[in-house]
Amino acid sequence: MPLRIVASRPDPAIVTLPWSLPLEEWTDQHVVPLPRGLSRHVVRIVRLGTRTYAVKETVAEIAFREYRLLRDLHRLGLPAVAPQGVVTGRVDAHGEELPAALLTQHLRFSLPYRSLFAHGLSADSLPALVDALVVLLVRLHLADFFWGDVSLSNVLFRRNAGGFAAYLVDAETGELRSTLSRQMREYDLTIATENVFAELLDLQASRSLDANVEPHDIIALIQERYAALWAELTDVEEFHTGEMWRIEQRIERLNDLGFDVDELDIITDFDGDRVRIQPKVVELGHHRRELQALTGLDVEDAQARRLLNDIAAFTAHHDLGREDRNLVAYRWLVDVYEPLVEMIPDDLRGKLEPAEFFHEVLVHRWYLSERAGREVDIRETAADYIANVLVTKPDEVVTAESAEAVGDV
Repeated sequence: MPLRIVASRPDPAIVTLPWSLPLEEWTDQHVVPLPRGLSRHVVRIVRLGTRTYAVKETVAEIAFREYRLLRDLHRLGLPAVAPQGVVTGRVDAHGEELPAALLTQHLRFSLPYRSLFAHGLSADSLPALVDALVVLLVRLHLADFFWGDVSLSNVLFRRNAGGFAAYLVDAETGELRSTLSRQMREYDLTIATENVFAELLDLQASRSLDANVEPHDIIALIQERYAALWAELTDVEEFHTGEMWRIEQRIERLNDLGFDVDELDIITDFDGDRVRIQPKVVELGHHRRELQALTGLDVEDAQARRLLNDIAAFTAHHDLGREDRNLVAYRWLVDVYEPLVEMIPDDLRGKLEPAEFFHEVLVHRWYLSERAGREVDIRETAADYIANVLVTKPDEVVTAESAEAVGDV
């Protein structure tokens, strides 16, 4: 049976992988030591040159379905791992058929929830994880995507200015529909609460989570925050025509949540005395798009908001309010952001994304300034943070050195 590879981003090196061996027999010659979440399938993470992929064994029909669905999610701009390809026609040395394999690009600086707790994440961070999962679920539902298996295990998390951003990593049970009913949304939410409840109990059983954490409280938080965010993004609001400022107020509230309003439905009553408004199309990434337009930096939305605030502080400090905002942002990028990022030693660059490092330095500066009773210089702060905090953090991305340690492919 001939080996067949269907790929959206062709990488000739994929052919060199040992497809005649079951994934569970792949050795350190091919596999890199990145943390993996729980999966019903055999999954391995491999590095080919400068690229890193997750490889999952499954049935060919399911592999192609998930591959196409992930491509659709990417076309819609939704947070999910990027599909790389599907490999079929695998046979072992005895001619026995092996499962098909789905390849996805590994998401840099991302971790499964178990690894976050293994790296010392405390129970205090659970609300931030819940928020990330809820935002992901709401965004998928807004796009009429039915997940069918919502859980922490099917998500990868990236740090996001002290919080987290969540990415869908398993779309096997998912379905893009023409419309998504309230009942289907509620079913997804029910699945989420059941799965997360079990996952929290499992963390407690393995002593990765404080035994005093009450899983029922976390489940209630998921339901509460989903309902609140869904209502803010979709509810109809009615007011008198003399209160038209409320349209701008609604848009500003959505912007504060990180969403842009791409379409707003505005209806007046028969007499023209009352107005009803309802957001029809909303899209997360308000701050991210604004920062990228100003500086070219592509970061998570909460990180972007933090960097935009620092640009505003830089503008005020140097009395640049009358200057062109794009020029001021470029000056901030060259004088502040890039010099700080360049201070990170090469052997520590796998600890945090540059934008998250910058956020952490800003937080560290506040603590140092409080302790010193004066405003501490930002470069002095970065040096102290690198020496005393960054060195203690675990690597969250595969570096060239760590890949070489397990062998090149």
